[in-house]
Amino acid sequence: MRDILEDLEAGLYLSDPDPIRRAQIQSKMPLPKRFYNEVSVGERDGGYAILLDGKPVRTPGRSLLILPTEGAARLVADEFAAQESHIDPVTMPVTRIANSTVDGVARDPQPVAEDIVNYAGTDLLLYRAGSPQPLVERQAAAWDPVLDWAHRQIGSRFILAEGVMHVAQPAESIEAVRRHVATRGEPLRLAATHVMTTLTGSALLALAVEAGALDVDAAWTAAHVDEDWNIEMWGTDTEAVARRAFRKADMLAAAKVIAALG
Repeated sequence: MRDILEDLEAGLYLSDPDPIRRAQIQSKMPLPKRFYNEVSVGERDGGYAILLDGKPVRTPGRSLLILPTEGAARLVADEFAAQESHIDPVTMPVTRIANSTVDGVARDPQPVAEDIVNYAGTDLLLYRAGSPQPLVERQAAAWDPVLDWAHRQIGSRFILAEGVMHVAQPAESIEAVRRHVATRGEPLRLAATHVMTTLTGSALLALAVEAGALDVDAAWTAAHVDEDWNIEMWGTDTEAVARRAFRKADMLAAAKVIAALG
């Protein structure tokens, strides 16, 4: 169920999973005009609703967009307030996470939780370069502390591999991750953690950020050790830079959602 969040959003918010193509497609589509003046947050149904001129926002699935904390609701409200003459979903990553949570994750969180666990079995941090030595050292410096944290806090010990050939991880380590994820099962938290997992290719980085053991910027840098090495060696291009900026915005949004949940 790796694409559950993307699939839920595709009808209205995501015209393509690739951020560059999404921007290109949506630049050709007429954006809806901003139709409201005031954005506020109000208590409703045991949570917090985002109100546009006093009327509650609904998700693409037509459910009321009710969030569990006032802080999380205000993040969404801020995105609506920041829209100018038109509403551009590309600039509303927190709203996309919130919509996906209400329309999908809250109804069936297990596939999303299990997908995070599956990522741990093939985690980015487990597959190391054999050379050159400077890259080997960079990977170790960025990734080993996260593996140490996972061992201490989750109880998982992983086998490292050189190259990209799959190495099966100990069943007890994967089960430990599964137990840990099960304790983080609030749907919005789970959705945001899943977003960070898919963006980085690492459940361990995402779980460390969720637990407050790793700063989101440090996690983003750690996820791009290999890419940054290649940039140093070969340079980059404008499209790659733009794609990475879009993805980082989504990563930062997910981390803000988790922080807002307390």
